[in-house]
Amino acid sequence: MARQVVQRAKEAFLSGRTRPLEFRLQQLQSLQRMITEKETEICTALKQDLHRSQYDTPLLELISIENELKLAMEKLSEWASRRPVEKNLLSLSDEVYIHPQPLGVVLIIGAWNYPWAVTLLPLVGAIAAGNAAVVKPSELSEHSSLLLRALLPRYLDMELYPVVMGGASETQELLRLRFDHIFYTGSCAVGRLVMEAAARYLTPVTLELGGKSPCYIDKNCNIMVACRRITWGKFVNCGQTCIAPDYILCERSIQGRVVDCIRQTLLEFYGIDPKSSPDYGRIINRHHFNRVVGLMEGYAPVLGGQSDPSQCYIAPTVLRDVPPHSRLMQEEIFGPVLPIVTVSDMDDAISFINEREKPLALYIFSSDKKAINKMMEETTSGGVTVNDVMMHYTLSSLPFGGVGQSGMGRYHGKHTFEQLSHHRACLVRSLAMENVNLSRYPPQDRRRARRVKMALKSPLIDMSKRTLVWAVVATIIGCALFITLMVILLVAAGLNCTCWYWRGFYN
Repeated sequence: MARQVVQRAKEAFLSGRTRPLEFRLQQLQSLQRMITEKETEICTALKQDLHRSQYDTPLLELISIENELKLAMEKLSEWASRRPVEKNLLSLSDEVYIHPQPLGVVLIIGAWNYPWAVTLLPLVGAIAAGNAAVVKPSELSEHSSLLLRALLPRYLDMELYPVVMGGASETQELLRLRFDHIFYTGSCAVGRLVMEAAARYLTPVTLELGGKSPCYIDKNCNIMVACRRITWGKFVNCGQTCIAPDYILCERSIQGRVVDCIRQTLLEFYGIDPKSSPDYGRIINRHHFNRVVGLMEGYAPVLGGQSDPSQCYIAPTVLRDVPPHSRLMQEEIFGPVLPIVTVSDMDDAISFINEREKPLALYIFSSDKKAINKMMEETTSGGVTVNDVMMHYTLSSLPFGGVGQSGMGRYHGKHTFEQLSHHRACLVRSLAMENVNLSRYPPQDRRRARRVKMALKSPLIDMSKRTLVWAVVATIIGCALFITLMVILLVAAGLNCTCWYWRGFYN
């Protein structure tokens, strides 16, 4: 089944159907229409999958998809056009440019926590770049996956953009096939399996993984505001966000204040009983519920800690004085549990972060610009947001991706187009002016070698329109000045001769 689907997608791509920009725009417009027309159905599916509020789904997923679509449609002609590059003396009369080309058939493996955004955002880039794409949604977000399978063939070319359903065995079957790029969003463990499978065909991969994203709170900041923003980022979607703050680092002197501020914020956000709040979600299934509850064993929560397996409900939970080497600090939590680890100062926090795997995101709360710059300079992460959380994800102009164990590659906006395109190097030369090439041909001598060496070592010349225009203008002005000077000299010389003539005449 999977083999036939992929083969049909490959044949459809090889037909050249995706190459015209008009076709790509039409597909993007259809996808935009799907999001607009089916917003209610999408919100209902996410309510069933994650108990997500109907107001959160547009904010967390749909608006970002619409923004990406709008940007891609506006900029597609610019992104896909030939890009002139600098030349040297040997290529001055040639056409030299980079030409973005489609890769071929892309496999997009989505995730269950944001099943529409993390599946459709890569698809927008794949369509814009002229690729075919096989879409594999997560089987865990069942209602969203079924809806996606029903909708995509109604709005997009079903041969070029098929949806393959199923669990681990179906995903493994897909990974045994050859693709031109694999785009995976999910856990580090599965990311390794994806990369292993891709290595068989030397297939390039984009891995959007995760990890433990630290959140440092400096004592020199507005702790109440910091905690409100952290609380939102940690507990939205019931903590099931790859860039959610995984844990807090702060000095012991402010730990109690941090707990109090989070307590006040939770009351403000979800009321006395978060379980009855329409704004508070649920864990995706019983397996992940048991995993998160297991991580809390042995701790006495200072906030929350309640759970209900029948609803996969875990209350917003805060743990203080968590040992740095505890099990809770060894794996990504991916749930509504927020540990606080105390450090002696910022240097201690930086050491703590650098001793661990590079995170997908880093959050810094401070009013001290020097302290902010110090932490940014001395740490590494996929992205960083200062005095807020997760907001860097909302900008299409910023590349989103990990580093090291938190992933490889990047996407969002033009970055997705670039990631899913081949940047072909092109040089187009005339068969005329063969004398220019004589210096590189044998038989060689010192004079020829010196000429070709000088040409190859010549500085690169920017032939962009603006620079070229100014170069032409400067040349014209220079020539005009030279001619004017010569005329003046000739006139002066003529006058001088005339004077000598008349002087001789009178004498």
